Amino acid sequence: MDSSTSHRRMRSGAVVLGGMGLLAATLVACGSSDEPDRRCASRTTLKKLDDKECRTGGTGAYYYGGTVASGKVSGGSFDKSAVTRNGIGKSHSGSSGG
Repeated sequence: MDSSTSHRRMRSGAVVLGGMGLLAATLVACGSSDEPDRRCASRTTLKKLDDKECRTGGTGAYYYGGTVASGKVSGGSFDKSAVTRNGIGKSHSGSSGG
């Protein structure tokens, strides 16, 4: 085995490792968004609607967080500020040392 083959193999390994690092950084960045999931729903019936119903002039409103079961939303809120990405409600727990 000559040195050029060894050097070539090492370079391709570095490319694979570099690509994996980039992929990991991208996934972490995507997962750290504070935006909760949203879907269009009827305020009165809680029925999930097409997104076009939430655009200007539509009959729906965005429902944040929660889930959809049997065509209805639950476990979330129409108030975006009441929902976090990881679940319902914003809790600010913690303690400070003195």
